[in-house]
Amino acid sequence: ANIIHPGPTNTDMNPADGQMSDAQRGLMAIPSYSQPDDTAGLVAWLAGPEARVVTGAEFTVDSGVNA
Repeated sequence: ANIIHPGPTNTDMNPADGQMSDAQRGLMAIPSYSQPDDTAGLVAWLAGPEARVVTGAEFTVDSGVNA
């Protein structure tokens, strides 16, 4: 199994211009919200043949919040 840890992502429930966005950007090394396609691209790669031997990995897609 592999794990993906998404960070602040621009969605309807957590918009990049929302009430808490400035506070969240203050925690990021790259002060930019991810787009849903950023995480979806990683999911697609993990599900594809290029990642056939990747297992037990954790991927963080969070603009450096946990850096």
